[in-house]
Amino acid sequence: METESYMDGGAEKEVEVANKQSIRWTDSGLRFLAFVLTLVAAIVVGVSKQNALVPVQLVPTLPPINVPASAKWDHMSAFVYFLVVNAIACAYAIISLVLSLANKGKRKGLSLIIILSDLIMVALLYSGVGAAVAVGLIGYKGNSHVRWNKVCDIFGKFCGQVAAGIAISLIGSILFTLLVLFALLNLHNIRRH
Repeated sequence: METESYMDGGAEKEVEVANKQSIRWTDSGLRFLAFVLTLVAAIVVGVSKQNALVPVQLVPTLPPINVPASAKWDHMSAFVYFLVVNAIACAYAIISLVLSLANKGKRKGLSLIIILSDLIMVALLYSGVGAAVAVGLIGYKGNSHVRWNKVCDIFGKFCGQVAAGIAISLIGSILFTLLVLFALLNLHNIRRH
């Protein structure tokens, strides 16, 4: 922490402010972690695939027939959306990391654009996570009202990979949220002085 002096009603006061260098490294560290997490989430979901034999009962008096079936991320539009959002957030994280390191707080306009873009990434990531969780819960529990059977008992590996990708992406979403919060706190401290 550093101290800065300012005039308040004619009296000079000193306040502690965060070291700008530590704020920049915290910002950079969070951006790098967000990049890694969104990349890993996209990869984990992007490679999720499982084949299984599904027993199908055609006639109640005959034994079930085993039919080969596959589960893959691109079979559900919510998972496609989730993967695309994570890929966008991943690319944005690395671009914003380079821009914020190059900017070093010199250009306020660029800093504002980065903050607003961070906020857009938060919204995109949370919407992608929400869509994937909604579809994942249907796969995990099914829905008896519309006669959708649960599939995670058959495609357990696939469901596990998607759940891991969702959890990793959720952590990435939280990191982008922290970036926005830190930027707001920094802006509040600047405005206060």
